[in-house]
Amino acid sequence: MSSTTTSYREVYSLALPIAGVQLAGVALTTTDVLMLQTLGVVAIAGGGLAMQFYNQIRTMCVGMVTAGGNLVAEAAAEREREQEQQAQDHARKGTAPATSPTDSPGTEKIRQAVRSCMAVGTVTALVGALLVIALGALVLVLPVDDAVSRLTFAMTLTLAPGLIPMIWLNVLRQFAVGMRRPGSLLVVTLISIAVNAGANAALLWLVHSLGWGPAWGVAGIGLSTTLVQIFTLAAFARTLRRDSSLGQFFAVIPRREDAACIRDLVRLGVPVSLTYGSEAAITTIAGLAMGLVSPAMLAAHTVVNQLAYIVYQVCIGFSHGGSVLVSRARTAGRAAVGSVARRVMISVGIYLAVVGVVWLALGRFVVWLFLTDATPDTLHIATLLLCLAVAQQFAKGSQNVLVGLLRGVKDTTSGLKATLWGYWLVGVPALLLLGLGLDWEGYGVWLGLILGFGTTAVLLARAFARRLSEVPEGDAAMT
Repeated sequence: MSSTTTSYREVYSLALPIAGVQLAGVALTTTDVLMLQTLGVVAIAGGGLAMQFYNQIRTMCVGMVTAGGNLVAEAAAEREREQEQQAQDHARKGTAPATSPTDSPGTEKIRQAVRSCMAVGTVTALVGALLVIALGALVLVLPVDDAVSRLTFAMTLTLAPGLIPMIWLNVLRQFAVGMRRPGSLLVVTLISIAVNAGANAALLWLVHSLGWGPAWGVAGIGLSTTLVQIFTLAAFARTLRRDSSLGQFFAVIPRREDAACIRDLVRLGVPVSLTYGSEAAITTIAGLAMGLVSPAMLAAHTVVNQLAYIVYQVCIGFSHGGSVLVSRARTAGRAAVGSVARRVMISVGIYLAVVGVVWLALGRFVVWLFLTDATPDTLHIATLLLCLAVAQQFAKGSQNVLVGLLRGVKDTTSGLKATLWGYWLVGVPALLLLGLGLDWEGYGVWLGLILGFGTTAVLLARAFARRLSEVPEGDAAMT
């Protein structure tokens, strides 16, 4: 990268691989939605609500262990400095190193970070699993359709245990990323998609063969996802243990001396968890509001929300990639940072525009793929919601990328502040007022989402412009 200019190729080379991993992960839940549609509209509604509960808690649990990658990276950098210093000292003395690299303080710090992250992740996942089941039980007493609520609860019972292997997998992922060796997680995830589809099909065949009801089918899909999480964890753990560079650092059983590191992880993880959870919460509330309208509206919302979620993963890739590029560009000054930001935002804008054209032109066909057995009314609702999702994606995608750009200029507080204002003071009241208060049903709910994400995006854009103006010009940035 030049000192002043970042090319589009550099933007894509960082963003697209991250987006690939994100898309591979979301393909698992997309497979579940496709399988749910074989059980009918009510199954899509109930199972979709359970998946929203699961994703809400999963997102917050992941936030608790995200800082583990930073601790691993810091320890790895310390280890590299130790090795360089030892090499210089022994070269000067003409002696061989007395300490094996595997026994150095830096090496032990890496292991401690992994062990501590695993401890925090385990406790978080256990609490999270109980919360998922509790949310499923809560639906039973809310004024939601009885059939939908029973299916929601059934699926939460089988989805919830999968939080534990899923969080352990994220701990190992943070370890690999912190060591700058993500390994073959993308390959493992792609294989797990096929395994998930096969397990789903097998369990649904068993349910149909035995003549069991839809609740067993929905629960079976949740169980399949849990089993696949275990498979993915085992496969990736095996890959890391067999890696000649990473295997020596693989340590997962916490020790008493890890207490201070565990406290640091909790201190760092809570704000991240709240930020992640705030974004997921508004979607969960929207799903609950849809459930209060009708099963058909909830089924349509589930499908459109999943489609929007797929599109959103590429925005996440640009957010992370843009954040790294901005961090590198800061040393070159304000013009370089502005160049990165423009290229990232233009790239995201073009991508979302292309998706929007496809949705507007082929919307009915796109939603039909997920609603082949649905009534014409449900199909019509989903098609209209997909049109609203075009605007929602521009707002949501932009605000996510802006959070990444702000992180690149070392501003991690504006994101949380903007989401608190945009989501909770605008988005949630708007979706409840328009959707339920004014009886605009699902269309009002999605308009509320657009207002919430749009407000957040505007606030973040203003914050980034302010931070950009504070970046020194040219040579001053390097002093």
